[in-house]
Amino acid sequence: MDAFKAGDKIFYPNQGLGVVEDIQNENLYGEHIKIYHVRIFSNNTLILVPSASAKEIGIRKPIAEKAVDKIFDFMRKGEINVSMNWKGRYKEHVNLMKSGSILDIALVLKSLFYLSLIKPLSFREKKMMEKAMGLLVSEISEVSSQPGDDIEDQLMENLNLCFSHITPRVES
Repeated sequence: MDAFKAGDKIFYPNQGLGVVEDIQNENLYGEHIKIYHVRIFSNNTLILVPSASAKEIGIRKPIAEKAVDKIFDFMRKGEINVSMNWKGRYKEHVNLMKSGSILDIALVLKSLFYLSLIKPLSFREKKMMEKAMGLLVSEISEVSSQPGDDIEDQLMENLNLCFSHITPRVES
């Protein structure tokens, strides 16, 4: 994995986009450790990350602009296989969100959107769906230089196209 430099934008799993504000070498128990000072954009939180742990945590550079179309294409096409076992499905979705992969996050959003069409989502799943949408919107918006509202509209449009054959349940 390429080392990050101060000023690099990064994606931090389950947190979203941030920037490496500073890199400091610190002496911890006699060992010199390079620490990334990462500022998360969404909540202005400063996170200290040992450089040796960055890959394991799933910190990565934002996607390339050319990958944006692949995300929209993924949302628009293809079926998904969603487990009806809530506990197993939730655990799988948590692990996908932790991975930091934009396709994994897109899969969580797509799965939960599909599920919401056929049955009510639990409170946790609703929150996870909102989180997945927020993470996708922020990253795609940043790399494509488009407003977040436009990106969210495009994602919803593609999801609705993908599942246009499903009659949504009626909310009571």
